[in-house]
Amino acid sequence: MNTPSLDWSLPYASHRSAVMGRNVVSTSQPLAAQAGLRMLLAGGNAVDAAIAAAMALTVVEPTGCGLGSDGFAIVWDGKELHGLNASGRSPAAWTPEYFEKLGGIPETGWNAVTVPGAVSAWVALSRRLGKLPFAQLAQPAIDYARNGFPVSPTIAKLWALGAAKLGAQPGFAECFMPGGRTPVAGEIFRSEAHARTLELIAETEGEAFYRGVIAERIAAHSQANGGAMTLADLAAHQADWVGTISQRFGDSVIHEIPPNGQGIAALMALGMLDAHGVGQHPVDDIETVHASIEAMKLAFADLHQYNADIDAMHVTPAELLHPDYLKGRAALIDPERAGDPGHGAPRPGGTVYLAAADSQGMMISFIQSNYMGFGSGVVVPGTGISLQNRGHNFNLVPGHANQVAPGKRPSHTIIPAFAMHADGTPQMAFGVMGGPMQSQGHTQMALRVLRYGQNPQAAVDAPRWRITGGKGVSVELGFDPAVVAALRARGHEVTVEEGNGVFAFGGAQLVLRNGNTYIAGSDPRKDGHAVAY
Repeated sequence: MNTPSLDWSLPYASHRSAVMGRNVVSTSQPLAAQAGLRMLLAGGNAVDAAIAAAMALTVVEPTGCGLGSDGFAIVWDGKELHGLNASGRSPAAWTPEYFEKLGGIPETGWNAVTVPGAVSAWVALSRRLGKLPFAQLAQPAIDYARNGFPVSPTIAKLWALGAAKLGAQPGFAECFMPGGRTPVAGEIFRSEAHARTLELIAETEGEAFYRGVIAERIAAHSQANGGAMTLADLAAHQADWVGTISQRFGDSVIHEIPPNGQGIAALMALGMLDAHGVGQHPVDDIETVHASIEAMKLAFADLHQYNADIDAMHVTPAELLHPDYLKGRAALIDPERAGDPGHGAPRPGGTVYLAAADSQGMMISFIQSNYMGFGSGVVVPGTGISLQNRGHNFNLVPGHANQVAPGKRPSHTIIPAFAMHADGTPQMAFGVMGGPMQSQGHTQMALRVLRYGQNPQAAVDAPRWRITGGKGVSVELGFDPAVVAALRARGHEVTVEEGNGVFAFGGAQLVLRNGNTYIAGSDPRKDGHAVAY
């Protein structure tokens, strides 16, 4: 007998403690965390755990990712850091003229879809750094898809919102609205099509997805629905080991994936805050919050002007992170007034996130996403493959570094982060989901844990802010009213957002190394859950 209808609201303040152990997995969904833990218990390492959790998330959290997602990772293997960029490139037919005929770059449908890269991320990570057979890593996800799982309250709400927007997109209703509706909280959802696709991916180590039967179905659906993606576009895809870019922040060094990701904005903001002298006032004091917001605005102005596929950028990451340049940008922070800055001249003259770590010292920061919830809304019939809408991040501005072009990666929102101690030992794997919130969230997490020493769960729980353009800034309900008033007195146009913070402020997961053990924080804004042993 089913449980009577429940009220899924949480009217009372609640607190959770950080999770500690020698092996830990922290994700945005409990069942995915358990999938990762199963790999650790089977003798796998942190990378195996992350891949299993990532595969499971495509099933149990389809509102944030899918088999058609992109992915990025930073891994500490015990001796060195590795950075992986598995974001996809544009179809060969995508030119500015192609989209001018369409009236612009759409947000939904096939003409928003770049080649999906998440599957290639799983394969690349497993081959280079994993221990267990690739097919074994897919088993929890296959089980959840075939035998079903109870849909959680937060995901049920996001699912309904996504269907209201995307239900008419090709293939969406067949996959995500069985019986003509979305599942309610607590209802068991199954997808045999998703299970079969995962089995093919597992059996062929991704080959079927990019150069086999799955690729053929993806390309055929594209051609039948006005898309440009072809078999050749899929076959040309590869994930790239790109290393990291970094920024000193006090006694830590923060690492991000190089552009096309937006992680460089977090590094710039932290570099400016160091130059500004942040840390002299409490973490939630108006002086700290104001300076952090202003530094983020300056970093975003440069991000929007310069960030793109690294091969197309007009300036280098090193130029944007040059200490003299960041000092000059920091000098633009008015301690008394909100600003509305433009970009600088560095040359002279917007997911699901997880972190895992194991007793052998391996740590991984991993992120994958369909971008705007379910992404493009396109689902390839009979496969369970929901496709991202990363192409919408391109623009049509002539000469801009991020102007759409064939075979090009767009400026990207999803970013994993990693902190090292200045002595070269690993410190923290962390990330924050949520479009343009991500680099802002990285800045706030690094500030709280690495400068102010907050424990990971406290840093995750703290109310967050996000800049919204111009002098606009939104803060979560629960933000100190006195700080809100002080921000407004300095000219900030502040909006206090009510409701579940996942819709605007994302969800964070942190794993901090503490000697031979780890301390994990997970975000209740989503269904964040950390497990350890």
